[in-house]
Formats: sequence, C-alpha cells, structure tokens
Amino acid sequence: MSDARDGWASAAAVREGTSSAIDLVHDAFAAMGAFEPSVNAFTVQLREQAQAQAAQADVRRDRAATAGTLADLPPLLGVPVSVKDHIWLAGSPATNGSKALRDFVPGVDAVPVARLKAAGAVVVGKTNNPEFCYRGFTDNDVWGLTRNPWALDRTPGGSSGGAGASVAYGATPIALGTDGGGSIRIPAAFCGIVGHKPTFGLVPKMPGFRGWPSLSVDGPLTRSVRDAALALSVMAGPAAPDVLTWPVDVGDLRSTVERDVDWPRLRIAVSDDLGWAPVDPMVRTAFRRALDVLSDAGAQLTEAHPSTPYPTTTWNDVALPEGFASEGPLLERWAEQMTAGTADIVRAGQTHSARDYLDAQAKVAAVTRAWAEFFSHHDLILTPMMQLTAFGVDVSGPAAIDGHPVDPFFDDWCTLALPANLTGQPACSVPTGFAPDGLPTAMQVMGPRWSDARVLAVAAAYERLAPWAHRWPTPR
Repeated sequence: MSDARDGWASAAAVREGTSSAIDLVHDAFAAMGAFEPSVNAFTVQLREQAQAQAAQADVRRDRAATAGTLADLPPLLGVPVSVKDHIWLAGSPATNGSKALRDFVPGVDAVPVARLKAAGAVVVGKTNNPEFCYRGFTDNDVWGLTRNPWALDRTPGGSSGGAGASVAYGATPIALGTDGGGSIRIPAAFCGIVGHKPTFGLVPKMPGFRGWPSLSVDGPLTRSVRDAALALSVMAGPAAPDVLTWPVDVGDLRSTVERDVDWPRLRIAVSDDLGWAPVDPMVRTAFRRALDVLSDAGAQLTEAHPSTPYPTTTWNDVALPEGFASEGPLLERWAEQMTAGTADIVRAGQTHSARDYLDAQAKVAAVTRAWAEFFSHHDLILTPMMQLTAFGVDVSGPAAIDGHPVDPFFDDWCTLALPANLTGQPACSVPTGFAPDGLPTAMQVMGPRWSDARVLAVAAAYERLAPWAHRWPTPR
C-alpha cells in the first residue's frame, strides 16, 4: 500500500477519518496495476464492486461520526482483502485452478468470506492457486504462473501463492487462504509476510470444495501479526455449514498481540529440523539469528523436539485418498486437460483402500499423541518455517537440500509444515529477514491445539523486536 499501513492501521484511519475506504481501494488497485503484469497474483479483480463497497463503507463511517457511534463500527470497515480462488465468493469464479471448473460461479459465500464482509472488509479480487491446491508452487492452465514479487524468477510458493504474493507487494494487507500441507505458511515464508494456520476446527471452511477435509483449514496471510489476529478474531467460531468447527474460546486475540510477553514464564522449545528435515545452511543461520533476538529479550529456549517419524509418508497416505475422493470423479472427462502432473497426483490416491486410509489415520493419531505429550512439557516450539528459500519458477521443487536428495513431486522440501496439519495444531510463519541470496526467510511458531492466542502473541513479540514490514519489493 502506498503509505505502508497494515490492515489494523488502515481500519483505524477509516474510523478516525484520516483516510477513506475509497482511498484504500484506490491504493489496492494502484499496487495491482504496478505489479500484476509481472507477478500475476490475481485471477479476478473486482474493481467496480470494491469501489461500490468502499463508498458504502465511507457513508457508514460518516453516519457513525455524526451519531457519535464510531466505536461501534465493524473492525475491518473499508479494509481491502482478497480471497483465494479455491474459496467460494458469491458471484465470482471459483475455478480451483482447473479447466474442469472454469465456468463454476458459486451463489454463496464460504463462512469466512461472509464474516470478513460482515466485519466491513472490501473484497478486491480473487488470488491464484495451483490446480486443486495440489502443489507448493502456483501455476495452472487456467490462470497461468504466479511469480514472487521479490524475485520474478522465483516461486511465491503455494498453494495460496497468489495470496502471498499480493500481500507482499501491497495489494491488500489481508488475504484469505487455505492450509492443508503448509499452503498458507509456505507462501508467507517465501514472500516475507505473516501466515497463520489456525487450530483445526477454529475457522469454518464451508460451503466450498471438499479438498482434504481432515487436514485443511482456512486462515489469513497478512502484512503484520496483529492483522492475522484481527482477521482470525473475525472469522473464528462454529457455523452450521461446517460440522467440524468447535465452540472453543481462544481468548481475545486482538488484545493478546498488543501485550508484552512474559518471557520467563514460557517454556519454549527450539529445533532446527525436528530431527529429520534437511535444511539449507542459509535458513539455519537466519533461524539461529532470530533465536538470538529472542534470547536477548529474555526468552528461555530449550533444544527439544518430539520423537516422531518423518511426516511425508503419513501425510500422503491421508491426503492422496482424500484428494481422489474429491477430484477423482473429474478424471474421466478432464484428465487430459489437467495441469501437468495434476492427474497423476489425483490417480495416486486411487490405490489406497479404506483399510489403508484408516491405518493412516491411526498413524496420525499416534503423531498427535506424541505432540500432545511434548506440549505437556513445553508451551511452544520454534522451527525454521521452510527448509530453503524460494526456488525457481521453472521447477516443481528442489532436487536436493544441503546435499540431501529430496522428492520435488511430493514436496519433500516443506516437511516442517506438515506436523501442524496432521495434528490440527496452530502454527504461524513470521518473517526473519532475508538470506544472502536476497530472498525472505521465516520462523515457525507452533503450539498445542487451541493455543492460537499464545502463538500469535509470541510471533507479534518477535515482530516488535525485529520489524520487517517497512521493506517492500519494487515493480519490475
């Protein structure tokens, strides 16, 4: 955004009358005009609708000022937001990156979208994702390739890659994404922004595509940690369309991130690799530098991690059959028109029997118990978010990390993200600066289920100690 405000400050500016919703929307489309020709983060731009919504927001604000009821205005009044293509936004295409769905336009909003709108947010467009959200980079045959605004020859990650890229270059301070295997946190890390994967069951995700129903959550990618808390506070809570949401009170997220952290009272574990992940030395160095910042602030850090197996096999054994159940029916008609490699991923789930799936869920339960036991002795764990910085747009992933071969097809390069999806735990990706190659690095803050407030509080405290939001990519 032209004045580098986050969503929190933008909402305050609208309420105080120092800016208008029309101004914020103008800034959003100005940023798109500068970056979209090269980045391609958006699938749909909703300029006329956004301008109309912004005008209504300004009228509402002026009436509240006259009536003396500014404090009663919704918390996101006038703030531009975007919605991932995968997520339903009434009246706008939801192709999920697939030619099979290129003409699908939902008539209803997903609950998180409806709640953002009710909170006053102005939806300016939809953002790109790989077909069916299946990859950790963002490219498909409907909308094309999305690039990283920090380096156009690099990926923004995926599957919420358009969301990550657009927040990074300033189109909106808040974007709605999904995370079934790191899909919020990967783009956040690669693009140098905040990405919070909520506790499974905290944010409704229906009505919408089924995807990976036991793994995926909806959540925010944002300019600041307090923006993530603000968006999450608006979206959280049970809803009738989604029976997998729970009526759990996670506390006042907005005030939590504004308070100082009592470091000596927190039992914080740290791990470079969780015992099994190959990690690029540049990323390890950035992570250790972030830990030094926390230690200097008084944090008590302990080297520890749970004893759990390498997660990729278990995650695949759950995700692949769930994906086949969701997208398999499209194979007969659309396989030849699917983006390269997508049909192979869908078919990979066909060989899993019901017994295989239940066996995989039993392994998930064992992993979840191991993490629960670990968190009975630790309040949080910190890890690098990614095992490397953003890779090139011409590959589907690295062939090796720090000399260790990895499988790019099954995204072996983002395994530090998977435990939070298997267990349902909250995890936040928070920027830690830039590696020597000029690309963003990030730290993951993870806690037990329903500890979103604590996770965000620690992420916000680190953000205050090592601010980064003043740095912006330049149009190319």
